[in-house]
Parts: sequence; C-alpha cells; structure tokens
Amino acid sequence: MGKELSFLLLALVLCHGLTLTTAYKGDKQWRKERETVEEEGDRRTEDRFLMPRSRPVMRTDAGEMRVVRSLRVRIIEKPLHIGFITMEPQSLLIPQYLDSSLILFVRRGEARVGCIYNDEMVERRLKIGDVYHIPAGSTFYILNPGEGQRLQIICSIDPSESMNLGTFQSFFIGGGTYPTSVLAGFSPETLSTAFNVSVSRLKEFLMRQQDGPIVHVAPSHAPSIWTRLSQLQVEDRLKQVKRIVQGEVEQVKEWSWWNLFGMFSRNGGKIFKDKAPHSYNIYKRSPDFRNDYGWSVAVDESDYKPLKDSGTGIYLVNLTAGSMMAPHVNPRATEYGIVLRGTGRIQIVFPNGTLAMDTKVKEGDVFCVPRYFAFCQIASRSSPFEFFGFTTSSHKNMPQFLAGANSLLHALRTPELAAAFGVTEERMRRFIDAQNEAVILPSASAAPAGDEEESEAVPEVIKSFGNDMIMGSD
Repeated sequence: MGKELSFLLLALVLCHGLTLTTAYKGDKQWRKERETVEEEGDRRTEDRFLMPRSRPVMRTDAGEMRVVRSLRVRIIEKPLHIGFITMEPQSLLIPQYLDSSLILFVRRGEARVGCIYNDEMVERRLKIGDVYHIPAGSTFYILNPGEGQRLQIICSIDPSESMNLGTFQSFFIGGGTYPTSVLAGFSPETLSTAFNVSVSRLKEFLMRQQDGPIVHVAPSHAPSIWTRLSQLQVEDRLKQVKRIVQGEVEQVKEWSWWNLFGMFSRNGGKIFKDKAPHSYNIYKRSPDFRNDYGWSVAVDESDYKPLKDSGTGIYLVNLTAGSMMAPHVNPRATEYGIVLRGTGRIQIVFPNGTLAMDTKVKEGDVFCVPRYFAFCQIASRSSPFEFFGFTTSSHKNMPQFLAGANSLLHALRTPELAAAFGVTEERMRRFIDAQNEAVILPSASAAPAGDEEESEAVPEVIKSFGNDMIMGSD
C-alpha cells in the first residue's frame, strides 16, 4: 500500500511538472510569435496585427495599384495580400494574367472587367458594391469607362498558387517597351511564323506601347469612339461593335486593344450573353443581422459560387457611433479587415489570455485577426465605423460570441461553467443575463473619442483613394 501511495504521489508530481513545462513552452512560443510580428515593421507592440503600410506595385499617370503584404507569421494559416487599385477616368489596366487569384470589390465608380472564361472572353460591368472573382492564370483587363469618375477597387490577392517571386507576378499579354509583353520573349522568327506577319511588322507592333500597365483611353489619348461606346446601352453597343468589326467605323484603326484581341469578331454577342459567373453586389444584400447599433453582412459560397473556388469569404460591418461588435471568435477562418470610413478600436487576445493588440484604427487601415483568436471592434463616439474584409474560408461563417444575449456562455449555463469561474450558479446566471443585446452592443464607455489629432497620419493608400473613399452606404 505504501509503495502504491508513493507511486501515485510521484505521478502527480510529474504531471504537475509537465503542466508547468507545457505552460512555459506555450508562453515562450507566444513571445517568439510576438517578436516575429514586431519584426514586420516599426509598429508598436499593441499594433502587432495592424498590417503594414501599402506599397506601390504599379504606377502611371493613369492610375496605380498599391498592396499591403500579409503578415509573415506562422499563426496565419492562409496569408492574403490586400490590394488597392485607383484608376483615373477613361483608363485601362492592360490585359494580363497573375499567379494569384483576385476578388475585386468596387468601392467607388464603375468598371468593365474582361476575363477569359472557358476559353472565351467575357465582360462584366461592375458598379459600387459589386464583388467579382478572377482566377489565377486567367487573362483579364479592367477598364474605367467613366468620363469624370475615378475608379477605386479593393481586392484580395491569394498567393496560394503563386511562384513566390514577390507579392504576385504579372504576365502582361499586351505591352511594348513598358511593360513588356510575354510575347516579346520569343525570337522574332518564331513570332513571325506564329502570327504569319513580317518581322518588321511584328517589331513595330511589339514596340509601340510605352505608357505602362495602366493607360489612358480618354479622347485626348485615344479615339472618341470608346467614349461614345461606353455610353450606349448593351444592345446598341453590340450593334456598334459589329459595325466596328466589319470595318464600317474608320476610327477603330486607331484603337489597338480591339485589334489586339479581335474578341468581338470571335465571340460576337457572347461577350454579353454568356454563362460565366456574374458579379455579386454586397450593398443589395439584406443584412444578416441588424439592430439599433449597426448591421453586418457575410457572403459565402452559397451566396456567390465563385467564392468556393477561391476559398475566400467576404463581409461588411457598419457600427453606429459608440457601438461594439461583441467579443467573438472565428473558428473557421482568419479575418482581414479594411476600414472604409470612420475611426474605431480593435482588440485582439492571445490564446493564453493576454492582450495581443489594442489599437485605434482609421480609414485605410488594414488589420488581421488570426483564426481562433478572440477579438472585438469598437466604433469611436464621433462617427459610424464601417469596415469591409475577407475571410480565409468560403464556408458559412459561424462566429462564436463570448458576450451578449446570444453568447456561448448561455449554451454553457451549467454547474460546470459556474465552477470554472469559481462562482455560484445564481451569480453566473445574473452575470450572463445582464446584457440584453446581441452581436452589436452599445459601448460608449469602451469607445474611443476619435479625436482628430489621433488621426492625422493618413495611410499612403488613402492618399490615392482621397476623400472619395468616404461614402455612406447605410
């Protein structure tokens, strides 16, 4: 009996030591993760999941594309980069394909996006709030046909299929001396044979474009026929395009992009009458949740089928001044958020119960919440707080709320839960029943003041988006 008791005591001591060792290793691991995140930039400790400033990857006088690179941290199971595309009126992001898939979200203006689908060129007209998926390796172009409206697009960039040559790699179909078309890499003799044209004609064709990846197509830079076409209804535009293809409109000879693709002559009306996926407008979707303090929308693969291929979800949240998205956990996905307007506060908690981030955010800031981490968003007391974002799962999001009338504590209302907190069942009941609201809560005491002096530093991406980014969508 004495030997058995001694053995039991020894086992308990060993188990206790193992527990302490595991806890120590866990804390050590989190310290290492914190150091890794802090190496990403000069951000303060409490800003560790506030993503770095955007950097330009394309820039011309017709527009630019800036990208916020994903945090290089092991706890981010699916890194996404966030892109910001700004295009001046009547400009074109020239045809190319990428080694990464894109999900476009039109924040301002209108766009025409052409994309190869099942070996045919299709075109979609996108407006504010529209979402559209472009698969990796699919040739596409983006056109801003507006005469006086700047186009602003936010996009997710999924590098899971990339060649790891940088943030992403563009392969330009169109191009010349700047950018260079992928066709230019072949020998002149090979291309001359492939296109059945002379070498001199080939060289002239491949050397003309030198305006960059985003070019003007405005009347001062290109023929006015495109301006007139962009203003026509679909049927009238098709009729006019057929006339162009048949050579009945002389000005088409000056418009090299139609000549480059010859897409209308190959596809005829299919460019507008095809079976390719359409866009999805997030602003026309009824909120999944709404109360006096705000609303939220989540779009998954059951709403928009192309999201299934990308494995990415989309969400949009609008909080009234001083309100809070209750503390919650995303058990299925990492969340990337972009502040569209207003100011607020983001709190994220490490699994060991310590604060990972508590920082104020403003328009243009990009933040990341790792999968499983508890977090909340709080609007400042001075204005509504609107943020849009992407999640790394296209399945229906099932957030687990840790506070509020719908919190998981209500489902766990058991003697075991009370024992876990070291309180009586009655005291536990009074505690979790004190909040009558769910999901979005009033939180004036926790909301930041939103003082102007705290928002003076405007992120680089906002400099390109300008004040046009502030757009009401209530």
